[in-house]
Formats: sequence, structure tokens, C-alpha cells
Amino acid sequence: MAILSIDEFIKGIPKAELHLHIEGTFEPELMFRIAGRNGVKLPYRSIDELRKAYDFSNLQDFLDIYYAGANALIKEEDFYDLTWAYLKRIKTQNVLHTEIFFDPQTHTARGVKFGTIVNGIHQALTDGEKEFHISSRLIMSFLRHLDEASAMKVLDEALPYKDWIIGVGLDSSEKGNAPSKFRHVFQKALKEGFVTVAHAGEEGPAAYVREALDHLKVTRIDHGNNALDDEDLVKELALKKIPLTVCPLSNLKLKVVGDLKDHPLKQMLDKGLMVTVNSDDPAYFGGYLNENLLAVSRALNLDKLDIGRLARNSFAASLIDEDIKKDYIQKVEIFYLENL
Repeated sequence: MAILSIDEFIKGIPKAELHLHIEGTFEPELMFRIAGRNGVKLPYRSIDELRKAYDFSNLQDFLDIYYAGANALIKEEDFYDLTWAYLKRIKTQNVLHTEIFFDPQTHTARGVKFGTIVNGIHQALTDGEKEFHISSRLIMSFLRHLDEASAMKVLDEALPYKDWIIGVGLDSSEKGNAPSKFRHVFQKALKEGFVTVAHAGEEGPAAYVREALDHLKVTRIDHGNNALDDEDLVKELALKKIPLTVCPLSNLKLKVVGDLKDHPLKQMLDKGLMVTVNSDDPAYFGGYLNENLLAVSRALNLDKLDIGRLARNSFAASLIDEDIKKDYIQKVEIFYLENL
């Protein structure tokens, strides 16, 4: 048997994605097509002009374009087509499981019904499991630049769909919007049986990671880069095996790191953290899951041992049932041992 190169190893190993915003998979071609059928005028004259706009200096620059593109999403079929396009893409990357964020407030504020959003996404995920054998979980995110009352309203709208939505998260502009701002809505979500996760420590400080743990009782930290600034926090994250869903190309594109060689992923692994690699908003940041793994492996000289660990972590940190989780991890182990 031929020995696989590290690139081939990355492409072939079974993996899961745990930090993916479905609105962030809106490729320009699909955006223009859906905008056209809905009669929505985009603030860009062409696909090329839109792609050129993907030169962000910070998180807010990205969010401005992200929300502009989301305006094209109006009908159930739009959310279906968006989700289906993502599933088709990851099928080619040997992603066996995905956990998808969606931002209902981005759409309900424009008059789109909550049911329209979730029905379209859920149907695509159901069809994706049948056709592509990709399992999935759906997580509803609150927009942290809005107030807690707005988050509470959308949580109430989500209650009839509890069978479809496994958890709630927190995203959007981190600076000045501490996790504790949303402690009451997260308390209610927990009482209603939702799992809780939150973006923290991307642009915000390590203290925001601490707040997410203490006030929001999160199962996972999304990003978490700046947790490394607090050694006691790092020890707690490692001891409790609280996953960090990091996004290398996102961090590079949004200037969280100036160079991927400076990305803290390897430090996180060396400190015993349960870190995973994800694509965040791949249409905007230049790569899906495999592209993220390939880029960071080259920048940080990761070996097959590192990649195998990241793949195992991706399933171990997931929100799937333990017996299914074991089956997925066994697939990773078999591939790993056969291709060392």
C-alpha cells in the first residue's frame, strides 16, 4: 500500500465540522442566483466585484457584507438551497457529521418567518442524511450586538422546533458584548433542554471565555484563541475537556492572527486542550474544512499524529449520541492505523 502524503491523509480521514454558520456558506454564484429569483438587488454589480470585497480588516467588516448577502434569503427554498449546497461540498471532503449554526434574527428582522428559515434548513439536513449519509445537528445563534430581549423573543419562537434544534449559541460582534449580557436567555434555554455554546475569545479577552463558562454554562467554546492568556483557565479547559472550535482561515482573514504560522492551534494541542478545526464562514474566508486543515498543517508543520487527534476530537466534541460517536471515532482509528 502506498504511503499517503499529509495532504492526502487530511483529505481522506473521516471528520466532523462543529463551527459552521450556514449563512457563511453563501457562495457568490448562489447568492446572485437566489437574489435574482427573489428580485433582491445586491450592493455589488458582479460576482467578481463581490469576491474583491472579501478583503476584511476586522470582524465588523466581514459582518457588514455577511448581513448584506443574507438579505437575498427570503423563502424556504432559499434556505434549503443554501444548506444543500454546503452538504454537497462537504460530501467531497469526507465530512461525516456537521453541526450548523443559523442566525434567525438576521432574517426575522426583515420579516422572514422563523418557520420559513428552520423548515428549509431542516429539510435539507434530512435529505442530506438520506442521500449523503451526513449526520447533523442544528444550533440557533443569538446575535450579541442586539439586546437580550430580542434573543428572548427568538428563543420563544424556537420552542415549537425543539426536536429539530439541539442548542443555542452566541455570535456576531464580540467586542463590547460580553457573554454575561445574555445570561437570562441562556438560563431559560437550559431549562428548556437546549445545549449551550458560545463564541468567546476570538476578538474578546480570556475573561469572555470565563464568562461563557460561568454565566452561560456552555458545553463548548467557539474560537477561544485568547483563552491562552489565562493559564488557570487553560488548565480548567484541559481538565474538564471543554472543546474549543477554532477556525484558522477565519482567524487569518479577520486579522485575529497576522500569519497562520502564529496561529495558537499547536499550542492548544500541546497544552492538552480538546481543540477542533472548522471553517466558520467558508464562502467568505477562502476554504471549507479540508482547506483549513491543509493550510494550518503546512503553516504549523502538523503531522499525521496531530491530524488524527484533531479528527478524533471533532467527533468527541460533537453533540451526537455516545454510541454513534464511538462508531465515528472507530472509523477515524481504522483510517489512521491503515495510513500511518
